[in-house]
Amino acid sequence: MREISWQEFEAVELRVGTIVEVEDFAEAKKPAYKVTADFGPDIGLKRSSAQVTELYSKEELKGRQILAVVNFPPKQIGPMRSEFLLTGFFTDEGAVVLAVPERPVPNGAKLA
Repeated sequence: MREISWQEFEAVELRVGTIVEVEDFAEAKKPAYKVTADFGPDIGLKRSSAQVTELYSKEELKGRQILAVVNFPPKQIGPMRSEFLLTGFFTDEGAVVLAVPERPVPNGAKLA
């Protein structure tokens, strides 16, 4: 594992957002959703593709707070432009478990 400096870590914008919309992403190569999240007044709404269909339904995701990287450059994924990286952890079976705040916090809050 490569060590990084505190300055490098501070450059990563890990922010809390609330999922406001979830759609099927039929065009994706692997099962995924199109997710829209609200990151508060300073960042606003952003969209991303999320391969979390194995453990989460669209209904379970809507309204849930998430932890995401919001300062990567946008990435084209098929017909959609992904604007943030939803964070999570792989299970032994390869499914993704979301990284989420333990209690509600304001949208846009930065990981401390």
